Parts: sequence; C-alpha cells; structure tokens
Amino acid sequence: MIPLALTQGDPAGIGPELALHAWAGRSASALPPFFVLADPGLLAERAAAVGLDVPMRETTPDQAVSIFDRALPVVPLENSSRAAPGLPDPASAGGTIEAIERAVAAVFDGTASAVVTNPIAKSVLYAAGFTHPGHTEFLGALAERHTGRPVRPVMLIWSEPLAVVPITIHVPLAQVAGLLTRDLVTETARITQRDWMKRFGASPRMVLAGLNPHAGESGTIGREDEEVLRPAVEALRAEGLDIRGPLPADTLFHERARAGYDVALCPYHDQALIPVKTLAFDDGVNVTLGLPFIRTSPDHGTAFDIAGRGTAKPDSLIAALRLAARMAERSAG
Repeated sequence: MIPLALTQGDPAGIGPELALHAWAGRSASALPPFFVLADPGLLAERAAAVGLDVPMRETTPDQAVSIFDRALPVVPLENSSRAAPGLPDPASAGGTIEAIERAVAAVFDGTASAVVTNPIAKSVLYAAGFTHPGHTEFLGALAERHTGRPVRPVMLIWSEPLAVVPITIHVPLAQVAGLLTRDLVTETARITQRDWMKRFGASPRMVLAGLNPHAGESGTIGREDEEVLRPAVEALRAEGLDIRGPLPADTLFHERARAGYDVALCPYHDQALIPVKTLAFDDGVNVTLGLPFIRTSPDHGTAFDIAGRGTAKPDSLIAALRLAARMAERSAG
C-alpha cells in the first residue's frame, strides 16, 4: 500500500489541527494511511492547543504505512513553518511551499499515491515573493517541472449529491462573458471527460449551465448561450462526449435534475460553487483535474478566525483523503 501525502497548509490556519483530527478519527472514518509534511513542533503545539492527544513519529514516506496505526507519520520540513493560530506570518512561507513541492515529488518518485493539500493563504505567500496566481497554478507548474510538458488544470468540486466544474474561476464577474470562448468550454469539457474516466472509471454524463437567465431565452437575454455555449456543446457531442446544454441554471440543481447527470459545467465560479456548498458545505472536496497526478483538497480556506480554538470540523479533509485514495486505487487498477 502506498500512502497519501498530506501538506500542513498555512501554519496559522486550521490545516495543522485538521490533520491531527483526521488521524485521531482514522478508524471511525476508515481513513487510508497518510503522512503529513509539516513542522513537527507546530503540530505538537497545535495538538496541545486544541486538546488532542495524538502520538507523532518523524519518518520518511516509505515508512509511513507501517507507523500509521500507532502514530501520525510526520515527514519533517527543512524550512521552519511556525505561526501562531490566526496570525499569518510571511516568514512561514518557505515551509508551506516546501510541503507542496515535496508532496508532488513524492507522487513522482512513487512514495505517495496522491497529493492532499490543506488550505494556504495566497496573500501570505505573495508577501514572501510567491509568483504563482494560486495553489492550483503552482501545482500545474510543479507538474510541468517534473514532466517537461504543459498542463491545463481544471477545478472539480465533488460531493456525493453534486459535482461541478467552474469554467472560469477567480475572475471578476464583469469579465466572464469575454473570457468564455468555445475553445475554453470544449477544452474544459474534454479534460473533465478524460480525467473522470481515469479517476472514477466511467465516462461522465455532463451538462453545461447557461450563462444568462433561462440560458439566454433563444438569444433574447444575451447572445453568449447561442453563439458560444451551444456550438461548443454541438462540437463536443460530435466527438462522442455525453453532454447537454446550455440549460437554465435555475432548474439544474434540484434533486430530480441532478439524477440526470454526473457533473455540471458552469460558466462562472459562484454559479458552480453556490449549489454544491449549499448541498455539501462540510464535506465537499476540491479536486484538480488535468494534472498527471491526483490532487484533492478540503473545499474551504484557512479559517484564521477559528484556528487553534478546537472548533474546526475535519469533515472536508476526511472526504478529501478518502476520495484521493479511491481515485488512486481506480487509477492503479
């Protein structure tokens, strides 16, 4: 068995205590073995702060499985990555970045089956000179570094009741229509179809949400649905992809509608994330498609405001660990 590689995330956030909670509940949650790339001193301090009695053992990735039942396997970082709960510090950025780099390296050298990342704060990393737009883009750059080939990451937010893919992500709403091209839609759908087949073992039934109210009402409420989205769907269907749309977004997410598809592609961020977070706020999982390795993450941020208080819920991280293991098993088979 090959363990999962879990990063500690921003040390001032809830990531470290989530890792501790996940290991403490490993039996009840039927968690697969994982090791955490972290500052051991930070984990010890956070365990004491939130009242968790978690035995820890510093180790290497190849020894993690044999340790996991008895202690939390910790692969120590070379860079110190310490910060007080709720007080982000750019001085900790080196360790945060190192954890991500080493987790990716572990999947490429075969000592980890997948990467699971705890939340980071981009503003903290920017203050330390980080040049990538975000976590996902950094993972894409690391994939290119290891393979020499360009990648196009695609965000999938997965939960039991609903899975969604935002076609545009962290851009102002005013820019969405201009960014939404046929090529972007078709490329996103192709990556989703390819990786869903690889990671979940079946070709997905996809739907595309309309951009405008009522999916444009035949062009009377905006032309994008007829001139961009519908031709993209027609081209994809001609290639053999199972996709329908554009469909009115306001009737796409109720229970009966969801039974008719596996994943919904949505033109903009909130159109995708509002319904999935409404249905699965605590246990949604952020999955990055398009990478040459499996990456999952909790579908929430660093939560600096509650870090160190012992109130953070590990549900989303537990779901991310379990889904990563499920996808790794499918890919290996």
